[in-house]
Amino acid sequence: MELDIRGGVRAAPLPGTTPGERAALRFAPDLRDRDADPEHIARTARENEQDGLDSALVVQSSSWPDPWLVAGWALTATQRLRIAVAHRVGTTSPTVAARSLATLDRLSGGRAAAHVIVGSSDADVARDGDPLDKEARYRRAGEYLEIFRRALTERQDFDHEGEFYTLRGARSGLFPNPRAELLSFGGSSPAGVELAARHAEVYAVPTLPLTATRRHIARVSASAAAHGRCLRIWRHVIVVTAPTDEEAEARARHIRYEAVRLASGPRAEQWLDAVQLDRDRERGRAAARDDPRRLSAYVDRSLAGAYVGSPATVAARIGLLRAAGVGIVQLDMPTETEQDRALRRELVTRLRAAYIPPSPRRTTHARRGW
Repeated sequence: MELDIRGGVRAAPLPGTTPGERAALRFAPDLRDRDADPEHIARTARENEQDGLDSALVVQSSSWPDPWLVAGWALTATQRLRIAVAHRVGTTSPTVAARSLATLDRLSGGRAAAHVIVGSSDADVARDGDPLDKEARYRRAGEYLEIFRRALTERQDFDHEGEFYTLRGARSGLFPNPRAELLSFGGSSPAGVELAARHAEVYAVPTLPLTATRRHIARVSASAAAHGRCLRIWRHVIVVTAPTDEEAEARARHIRYEAVRLASGPRAEQWLDAVQLDRDRERGRAAARDDPRRLSAYVDRSLAGAYVGSPATVAARIGLLRAAGVGIVQLDMPTETEQDRALRRELVTRLRAAYIPPSPRRTTHARRGW
């Protein structure tokens, strides 16, 4: 199956007063405050489409604009771009969410999908009134996805009696366009892998070194096969690029310096309140809540996993992911200037050129992609 190249659509511009500051702050933790800027949403969605990307992700957090509405605005601004909407279990009923997805999909001509998440931070889900710990959230997600899937496909009334949900005579009056990839799911734990294997068409593999990525793909593929299913693999890739490898390395060093400088400045408390740092603290790998070292550690970790180099170098590294079984690559990279966009277009062109379609005689499980 052809490589799907994915971008992202934010509800508002990154913080910063110049393109350079915004490019650097992409690698700092996300502020909890985020506006809804209609022109920014439309423009970035169109830029994703114009630069040759196939799809884009709209992310979700407890204080950010509603992702379904942001996705709808992005879809109205484009003709071809597909949008995956991050949807956290527990924020609404599964039947309501299924109708939201089906409605968005119908209005966009079959260009919407849902990326289902359980929430990686206990503090962040509690802000939306969800008191469950992560183990219970995964248990609830299994029941939720069962109902969600039924509401997207069943034409007759159905009942459900479970630990978390009770339904009587549930039925949706509309359904999304039939296709192979409607739901995606992540999560590296055994519970996350099992949920993806049972319910999703796409699995978001965690950001790991290449060898560990291969092992993880093999594990989730085996789990899906046990259910008679096949998952497409999605990998998020942070990219720092420039015309040459040397310039890209210098840019990464400058970005690191600027991201730490800006986030540690007079408004440091806003970055220290970021959801990603809540998650770090809960996992036991963060300093005290008000310690600025938390910011530099986060920036260092973001850049440590980045693909840094010229478009040719980055494309070659992504080619290794493709060979390992990754079918969807999400490019997370600065696009604040026309040169940034030109570099993204060159990278996309190189990724397309590197793709060699399989021989028809070797294609045993053809399916229509999203």
